[in-house]
Amino acid sequence: MSLATIDRVRPSTARRLAPVEPAPESTPPTEAPAHIRAVPGGTEARGFVLYVGVDELKAAAAGTDLGSIVEALRALTKQLVPTSETYAAVALAPQGAGGRDVEVVRLALQDPSALAKHRQQPEEEKPRGGVVVDLSRKRVVLDDETAALTYKEFELLQYLVLREGRTIDRAELISSLWSAGDDDAPNERTIDVHVRRLRSKLGSYEDIVRTVRGVGYRFDRHADVAIRHTSTPSPDLF
Repeated sequence: MSLATIDRVRPSTARRLAPVEPAPESTPPTEAPAHIRAVPGGTEARGFVLYVGVDELKAAAAGTDLGSIVEALRALTKQLVPTSETYAAVALAPQGAGGRDVEVVRLALQDPSALAKHRQQPEEEKPRGGVVVDLSRKRVVLDDETAALTYKEFELLQYLVLREGRTIDRAELISSLWSAGDDDAPNERTIDVHVRRLRSKLGSYEDIVRTVRGVGYRFDRHADVAIRHTSTPSPDLF
């Protein structure tokens, strides 16, 4: 299902060379009917959507409210076409969300062209969702996208998160996260490779895992980092 736009054809503004007297029996010219653009073949117009961008505060400042505006528009529609049917939906957005009211409404109500425009915005213009380290589900979410961490990479991050603010040396990471007989057990030199892979998957948030030169690694919480703890204490915290 798609949307089309309505365009009212305006009368021609071409200058006439000389005034022409209308014939007595002629009827007065009428305005050209509205023309609906971008209607694919085999389809018909069954209604329209009118996006109204106005929040409750603006409506109150004008001496009205959203419910009254909706009822007035419904009454006008019934007056013009008594058999018409109407349906109203209120667009909700987080408090303090920026942008033009009408654009917020279009996005909230899934307008196709507004969604396409939003997806085409440069990455730096899109709001960042931050980092969520979900210990209960064993996952990391970066800007609303789940990071492709391996099990061992998540364990490494979790170990640092649960000891927030404390610098963990390489030997402790190895002895706590790998068994002595593990084929892939790193040494104090190759543990840096594992940390580097983890940080690369954190993307622009890689600095939450801080390198303390000559000592080891530390988890630093930022304002855009959220930790979701498990309901019971983690078994690796002792």
